[in-house]
Amino acid sequence: MPSFVSGGTVLQRFTVHTNPASPYGRAVMATLEEKGASFHLARLAFRSPERLALHPFGRIPIFEDDGFRLYETQAILRYIDRILPTPPLTPEDPRRAARMDQVMNINDWYLYQGVANVILFQRIVAPRELQIAPNEESIRTAMPKAQLVFNELARLLGQQPYFVGDTLSLADLLVAPTMAIFSRTPEWATLAIPHANLLAWLDRMNQRPSMTATSLERLSVIGDVA
Repeated sequence: MPSFVSGGTVLQRFTVHTNPASPYGRAVMATLEEKGASFHLARLAFRSPERLALHPFGRIPIFEDDGFRLYETQAILRYIDRILPTPPLTPEDPRRAARMDQVMNINDWYLYQGVANVILFQRIVAPRELQIAPNEESIRTAMPKAQLVFNELARLLGQQPYFVGDTLSLADLLVAPTMAIFSRTPEWATLAIPHANLLAWLDRMNQRPSMTATSLERLSVIGDVA
């Protein structure tokens, strides 16, 4: 059973302010699902003045824990893992923990910057939210960097089930939502199909209850619109 609630009828300790289409918001909610923690989804539109009231840079998600407000997804995920230690999502082994940190930073600095924020914006956000056609030249320009990022993620994953080995970590939960959106684009065939290990990993992630519970289809009908 999903552990989010809608409509605000039940007071929840955790609130996630986000848009259902945000991969970063999904990473936070999937992490809470992995912990078995219930939470309230407070929906924010992509062009919402309420976002600036919650986040000085107008980004999502924003996380609240009984009056404690936090933004920046990596900070939120680490906070959740500290206050809800079971099951652990950070390896005890220093090298595996370092690999987790590395993959999470690859996600933020290279998979998102100049890749997802270009390709996914043009393919998904521009036509659906702004009703404008994708800029194909922008997509073509972003593709070499995208291929580099996908190649490196595939190399780091290797033949392991997850990025740090046999067990799930915060790295998997941060990367998977963006990869899931990429799988809906024409560029997926070029970027991911050559990497059988990435395809198997994403399939493994998509089958987890935490990912099923936080799919776009599920989240689109849950929560309030702020």
